[in-house]
Amino acid sequence: MIVNNTELSFDELSDKILIGINKANRKLVEKTAAENGSLIIGNIDGSWKEVPAKELLEKLPKSPNPKGRFIDCPLGK
Repeated sequence: MIVNNTELSFDELSDKILIGINKANRKLVEKTAAENGSLIIGNIDGSWKEVPAKELLEKLPKSPNPKGRFIDCPLGK
């Protein structure tokens, strides 16, 4: 696949997309934590729970490494 005149493999493109998603997710959690808010976290089985954003922020990795995905929420288990 060609993006910005450079050829990227599917894995490289996938990693770039996941990094963007992870950055956006962290930004959402940080903003919500600053407002003392909570977020709804869903489980694989379809259940959900409300979690204080500050608690979630403590469990998120610092960097948006696509291999240590934020999407796999540590609180959603």
